[in-house]
Amino acid sequence: MASILSKKLKKHSLKELKTLGQQLLSSRTHINNLPLLLTFISPTSPPQHLLESLLSLQSFFTPVLPQLPASSSKRRKNEDSAKDDPEFIYKTWLRSKFDELVKSLVQVLLAPQTEDALREVVLDTLMEFVKLGNNGRFHSAIYHKLLHSIVHSTESIDFVTDLLASKYFKYTDIRYFTYISLEKLASTLEAKDISDDKTVSTDGNAESNPRGSIELSIHKIHYIIASIPSPESNTETIQHQMWSGSGFSSKEGNLKAGLELSEAENKKLKTEKQDNDVLSAATLAKKMKLKFTKAWISFLRLPLPVEIYKEVLVTLHQAVIPHLSNPLMLCDFLTRSYDIGGVVSVMALSSLFILMTQHGLEYPNFYEKLYALLVPSIFMAKHRAKFFQLLDSCLKSPLLPAYMAAAFAKKLSRLALSVPPSGALVIIALIHNLLRRHPSINCLVHREDGNETERDDSKAEKESSDGAEDSKTVTKMSSRKPGIDHFNNEESNPVKSGAMRSSLWEIDTLRHHYCPPVSRFVLSLENDLTVRAKTTEINVADFSSGSYATIFGDEILPGGHLNVTT
Repeated sequence: MASILSKKLKKHSLKELKTLGQQLLSSRTHINNLPLLLTFISPTSPPQHLLESLLSLQSFFTPVLPQLPASSSKRRKNEDSAKDDPEFIYKTWLRSKFDELVKSLVQVLLAPQTEDALREVVLDTLMEFVKLGNNGRFHSAIYHKLLHSIVHSTESIDFVTDLLASKYFKYTDIRYFTYISLEKLASTLEAKDISDDKTVSTDGNAESNPRGSIELSIHKIHYIIASIPSPESNTETIQHQMWSGSGFSSKEGNLKAGLELSEAENKKLKTEKQDNDVLSAATLAKKMKLKFTKAWISFLRLPLPVEIYKEVLVTLHQAVIPHLSNPLMLCDFLTRSYDIGGVVSVMALSSLFILMTQHGLEYPNFYEKLYALLVPSIFMAKHRAKFFQLLDSCLKSPLLPAYMAAAFAKKLSRLALSVPPSGALVIIALIHNLLRRHPSINCLVHREDGNETERDDSKAEKESSDGAEDSKTVTKMSSRKPGIDHFNNEESNPVKSGAMRSSLWEIDTLRHHYCPPVSRFVLSLENDLTVRAKTTEINVADFSSGSYATIFGDEILPGGHLNVTT
């Protein structure tokens, strides 16, 4: 095939191609020039030949597109009645050649050997066809074909998606149909993933490595959906940001525009009452939010690779949740993420906290999972700053039971013995706020005899309905023995940890910490924090992103000398 094409290229110079194009545009008698020009729309053609042919073909098809029948897959209803009409046969043939042109342009756009400058010209041409190809309205069938090819391409084509985002995602109708296409593509990938799990070759390996192909497609869907600007809150300007000049129509045929909508959606579109044919800005904003929601929910159902999982969780609370039609639709995804543990749970915490505090999500095991995240490695995690701020917010509720507040205070106190100095500073700030917010746990700061521990223990048992029997792990004799810490650091359930029988003796050791900022800061806990009028909460954000470097920098005076005062 390549040799045949090279022979054709030798036969036709640029001047001859220009002549062929001029003849095609001047008279129908030269219509046979059309297939010849189409052969030059190929990734293997020289860029100059491709551009010259493309210029002629675009000039030819642009004015006749509104007159062409639908593609072959949608033409069967009218085929019998018009199959003997020469004009219909001619236009049907033109439609097939136009479809061939679109297919060839997509191949050129995604070919690895195509130069970036040529990619931009080809993408602009395709988007012009999208703009005008549906009788002056948005031709979403072409656009869906473009996105489908991008997502399923085996090549890395970030330049194309970047170009699409920078030049076209500012238009509302393009964003709208992008959401529709991404929802369909994600749903197809989800079904493919399920079928691939069931289709395994005899040697036990998935056929043709479908998992790798699915992961690459998921990467591309995320790249596209994350590049789309968030839905606008100001609906007044939406009408002036359409790529297609006629905008949206409330009529089924135009809004559908080649995509298969559900019967319910079609019925809804038919029954909508508008003052005019074009959707109002408010209605369009509502539809945009609905499509945004469906696209994201479909995407989050996919088996996301770990790196994509983390990228999504980092931005979910700011870029997605505020714009969903119903944020609680994320409940399954976030609770599943939070149950995974480790860094994924830390990153899911922010969005889950928003759903709980702002949207009424009930998650009974939230504090147990949060308690399980308090391990030494969290003080070295990349997103530790946000985690400690959220931890402080989660422990702020006055409805938090005393035994739960005590468990978190004691767990943090124990961690202070093994974390870096920057972690100890965060722990002191968190415990300071816990003692100030929950006066009932100040008994952990100063405890004199075993009787007091028994009273605190019985109080914790009454507050916890499900942990009463398991919490009696220590006998009354052992509770009176001096020097015994009844806190079980290995217990994952804060109710059963025995924190109310313990004390914060670990904090006292920080008074002799080798790092001066820690030994100085811990003195703040010697104040009577139950007197709220004389104390203030500590801003955890001031300490949450600390490190050895920040501590050392704070200790060095402007003259370059160490601060050795205590």
